[in-house]
Order: sequence, then structure tokens, then C-alpha cells
Amino acid sequence: MAKASVFVSSVLDASVDAVWEKIRDFNALPEWHPAIADSRIEGGEPSDSVGCIRNFNLKDGGNIREQLLTLSDVTFTCTYSILESPMPVEDYVATLSLTPITDGNRTYIQWTAEFGCPADEEEELVDFVGNGVFQGGFDSLKGILAG
Repeated sequence: MAKASVFVSSVLDASVDAVWEKIRDFNALPEWHPAIADSRIEGGEPSDSVGCIRNFNLKDGGNIREQLLTLSDVTFTCTYSILESPMPVEDYVATLSLTPITDGNRTYIQWTAEFGCPADEEEELVDFVGNGVFQGGFDSLKGILAG
């Protein structure tokens, strides 16, 4: 089993408050990520409750369950783990964080993940998560925030 790491970052032409408003809700993925068909929080818990589980379907038919591990309105950060996924990953933990850029009232956004996976699939999974999932989300946010 290989230990994989993914790091993707970007700059969004919107204030950190505007970006955080879009991504803070742990159940709001379908509103800003193009690969997500629908999402629900299990057990009727609030979507900002640490420990809540989001259960969502991908537009390609896959299903993923993730648990919110941290959420901070002070540092504009959320961390979550994958509980179930069609991807061959284990111990997957990801963090999405925002930093204000005062020059131009923009936002630095970064999404990181670490996970275990079969060694022969590491390169493909790192590319898929980084370029497909994370960058795909950033590109969608850029369009949404541009109006």
C-alpha cells in the first residue's frame, strides 16, 4: 500500500467571505462541484456539525460517504475523511482551506489530501483527485463567483 499526497491551489477573484459562503456548507457540493449529482447529511444532523456524514452521488453513478472532521470559521478551513468510496483508497483525509489575499480582495484556496492506495494505482489516483476532483471544483468556483 502506497501513501499518496495531493496538493492543489489556486487564486479566486472573490473575497474570502464570498468563497467561504459557497463552500462552508458540508452538504453544498452539488451547488459548486460539477461532478456531484446530489447530497444529503445522514441522520438529519446540521451540515456544519463536526462528525456529520455527507452521503452523495456522483453524476457518473458512484456514491461516496464522507465525515466532517473539522470546520473553522476563523481559519476558513474544513477537514473531512472518506468513509466509503468507489476509489481504492483508505485512511483518506482531505483539507480545504482559504486565505485572504488583501491585494485585490481575492482568495488563495488550497485542497490537500493524503491516503493509502495500491502502489500500482497511486499515480492515476493522485492525478484524478488533484486534476479532476480538486481542480475541477476550483474551476467551477471561478465561474460561479465571476457571476
